[in-house]
Amino acid sequence: MNPPAARPSHLSLAPAAPVRPDWIALAQGVADALAPDAAERDRLGASPKRELALLREAGLLELLFSPEHGGGGGSFTDALLAVRVIGRADASIAQLLAYHYLHLTNALWRASPEQAAALARASVAGRWFWGGASNPRDPESRLAPVEDGYRLTGRKTFASNAALADRITLRAQLGDGFAVLVVPGDREGVTHGNDWDAFGQRLSESGTITFADVKVGRDEILGDPAAPPPPRTSLVVPFHQLLIVNFYIGIAEGALAEANRYIREVSRPWQASGVEKASLDPYILEHYGNLDVELRASTALADVAGLRFEAATALGNAITPDERNVAAAAIYAAKVHSSRTALEVTSRIFELMGARATAGHYGYDRFWRNIRTHTLHDPVVYKSREVGNYALNGVITPTPLYS
Repeated sequence: MNPPAARPSHLSLAPAAPVRPDWIALAQGVADALAPDAAERDRLGASPKRELALLREAGLLELLFSPEHGGGGGSFTDALLAVRVIGRADASIAQLLAYHYLHLTNALWRASPEQAAALARASVAGRWFWGGASNPRDPESRLAPVEDGYRLTGRKTFASNAALADRITLRAQLGDGFAVLVVPGDREGVTHGNDWDAFGQRLSESGTITFADVKVGRDEILGDPAAPPPPRTSLVVPFHQLLIVNFYIGIAEGALAEANRYIREVSRPWQASGVEKASLDPYILEHYGNLDVELRASTALADVAGLRFEAATALGNAITPDERNVAAAAIYAAKVHSSRTALEVTSRIFELMGARATAGHYGYDRFWRNIRTHTLHDPVVYKSREVGNYALNGVITPTPLYS
């Protein structure tokens, strides 16, 4: 009997508390709905409004909010696993969900307790989808005080999720410092470029955004801009990286599962192999096994990183820089390995499947295009540097929004 190929066996992230299987089941339901036409939707590259509706209807947008505010009461581990599961079926939609979790967490951690509670209740009630506009390589947006509040101006590229977002989290220069704020995605003066044209992550809504004299209320600025940021906000960037780790693993799992099915059901043995089925070819077995080993290693590193992150977030604002860096170092090690593994898996599967697997109607190239596109946004060599710097010197170089 052939082993099942549709669902990889690498889902093993050990949580700080038992994972409620309903979140995984909900994510799997979305993945099952996305998988059948994933290649066709990738080709079309349309705005993922239907896909976002699936996330919303499944309740995954409310996963991280506390029951006190009407939310799902899920853990960060639940969120990471949901992203991983959906990444197997559709990398773009996994990115949408991952960045939703990132931007709402950044907002709630920077807000005052009263602001955080109000935002959480409103987000759950409205089933808000969150986006962001904080690319650090672009000029900083600017916030100017006026009589009735503030006005925001600026332009950002790679404004992930923003074109579909109900709320956008961003930072802007305010005087000699900066403020983090939340504004509606459809407020007057907010313009979405809808100009994302990369060959991968086509449905990730990662185009430009422009703010032209956008009205900002005083209550939309999070916390006290004149005060140091709450210590736990130092975990926002590691959280971003850990979300990426999990959808990279999901992409690799999805690609390897497709190769598994294709090899067993479609591929023909090479004439000189001496075997009746491609799945028995010793070279295919060796190379498939090596890819599986690397993916298992990436998953193990992600598991450790998830545990470190849960432990760090449990410290809240009592966390120290050293405790933050313990989590960050584990996460960045997982980022380095998952980036390399996902690129390797999504490229090498064609050597195992054969020439006919390159036919356009299969769309198997989307796995490599997606991982190649996203990994270029955050060069992995800089994460390797941080892993080495921590291992040798016990420090991580501070780089805003990336380390």
